[in-house]
Amino acid sequence: MRLAQMAAHLSNGKPSNGSSYEGSTLADLPKSWTFTSSLPADPKFPTPAASHKTPRQDIEPRQVKGALYTWVRPEEAQEPELLGISLAGMRDLGIKEGEEKTEDFKQLVAGNKLMGWDAEKEEGGYPWAQCYGGWQFGSWAGQLGDGRAISLFETTNPTTKTRYELQLKGAGITPYSRFADGKAVLRSSIREFVVSEALNALRIPTTRALSLTLLPRSKVRRETIEPGAIVARFAQSWLRIGTFDILRARGERDMIRQLTTYIAENVFDGWESLPERNPSEDGKDARPLKTGVGKDEIQGPAGLEENRVTRLYREIVRRNAKTVAAWQAYAFTNGVLNTDNTSIFGLSIDFGPFAFLDNFDPNYTPNHDDHMLRYSYRNQPTIIWWNLVRLGESLGELIGVGANIDKEEFVEKGIRQEDADDLVSRAEALITRAGEEYKAVFLEEYKRLMTARLGLKTHKESDFENLFSELLDTMEELELDFNQFFRKLSNLKIGDLETEEQRKSAAGVFFHHEGVTGINNNEESARKRIGNWLEKWSTRVYEDWGPNGEDEARQVEMKKVNPKFIPKSWILDELIKRVEKGGEREILDRIMHMALNPFEESWGWDEKEEERFCGDVPKFDRAMQCSCSS
Repeated sequence: MRLAQMAAHLSNGKPSNGSSYEGSTLADLPKSWTFTSSLPADPKFPTPAASHKTPRQDIEPRQVKGALYTWVRPEEAQEPELLGISLAGMRDLGIKEGEEKTEDFKQLVAGNKLMGWDAEKEEGGYPWAQCYGGWQFGSWAGQLGDGRAISLFETTNPTTKTRYELQLKGAGITPYSRFADGKAVLRSSIREFVVSEALNALRIPTTRALSLTLLPRSKVRRETIEPGAIVARFAQSWLRIGTFDILRARGERDMIRQLTTYIAENVFDGWESLPERNPSEDGKDARPLKTGVGKDEIQGPAGLEENRVTRLYREIVRRNAKTVAAWQAYAFTNGVLNTDNTSIFGLSIDFGPFAFLDNFDPNYTPNHDDHMLRYSYRNQPTIIWWNLVRLGESLGELIGVGANIDKEEFVEKGIRQEDADDLVSRAEALITRAGEEYKAVFLEEYKRLMTARLGLKTHKESDFENLFSELLDTMEELELDFNQFFRKLSNLKIGDLETEEQRKSAAGVFFHHEGVTGINNNEESARKRIGNWLEKWSTRVYEDWGPNGEDEARQVEMKKVNPKFIPKSWILDELIKRVEKGGEREILDRIMHMALNPFEESWGWDEKEEERFCGDVPKFDRAMQCSCSS
């Protein structure tokens, strides 16, 4: 079943409400270049024409200073083959269904067609690569940047009014490629293509994937020689904490100020949309008050002034807190949470050695180079905050100056030496308070998600210890599969859990096919422990749903948030082998369809194969690890 056939009937091509959408052709798709028109370009190529006249082979890695991007076009791809598309991605971009079958689409996502640039007149919009730096594994790495990613244009969906930036990953060398070749291999491209859309289907904030293109004539050297590929991907913003890191490291304070303004006014919905009070004292998730305060300064709690940049910082903090809470609630592990892989918009971004947990092991890291477990599942909330503190340091001068942010002397010359200690003290206090807000927002979101996953209508304070913590401890000791547990729990009926024997009998559904595992566990002790937890859970369900538990209605609600299909590492590994080595194409469409519709019971193809991909992880394929190379 190839792409045209899939497009004809798969539900991922329709909006979730079942209504149709018209969409635009690529030619009619609205295009903009706000990023490049608002921020400073690489002085070596001050105009697109200067870059376009430069032979592609003369583009080489170098240090780029005084700029946030470089104009650069993708390399020409020879005989590209469109392997897969996301119909959900097309819909969200506002692209007309069926457009993926056109030659224009295939050449655009392969990097062979520029849209918006008139070469004869030397005018119009032009592709670019971002400049940024980063802290990698806790050490400063200097300039990094889009070493193999090239953005084509921005487009705004006319229905949702959401603006996205379309980008090609694996499209060739840029000034930021360092010692690499600007290419991406098929192996990692398949992984990113699937997981981007899978996370979105799970309602986890993420960058997205539109298409996957094989470059059969491109042979890329990594550990071995591998085929090249390009992922066409999109996001509301590709800006990272690392974008501020490089500016701070180079002392480019004017550009830090310019970038904060761009983010507030173009990435977010204006200064007025940012939070107006810090709710860390009560831990509540307060949203902005529409008072029209705008750029005026407000007085926060404890006498600390919160100017507009402080509020921008808090918005970035809050978004990342919610995203990492979703990672923890669905056991997604990024694997490389460097500051250049941490999104200003709070998106899951730049997928390398990621994984969803198989057996629940909080110390698991999918990165086999992470010997200190810095980026393990357990550490993700802490690491994201560590990264956000680095952002706070970059914004520290603007945060600490308070109401004097627009004073002419400060804008032109910075803070006076005699005022430096006070500024640092205020900035540290505001960043520390943002840390309390980070914890509060994280916990609220985590509790909300876990409450829903357990099929409860309300959250009680005792749930955190009696249900959440006890369940995770049980999963860890009995080596149970995290996401499968919740889906199997969704199938249980409260009426079948009334006696101890019934609960111990039901416990068996959570075991691996080889039986009970884990140190010092046996079947009797394992059934008893799960049974005891099921008693607490069923009691809470009675409280929220009534004496009979309203099984059918509750099960429906639980299955809306507990996926049957998760693209585990072993599935992606098999998918890669079947596509790359076996030459299969249909399997990619099928796995993507499952990833885009993870809460379904079935997907309309081979039932045995579907159940295998949703079933027990093969014993020797659990807790797989991989490298960063891609």
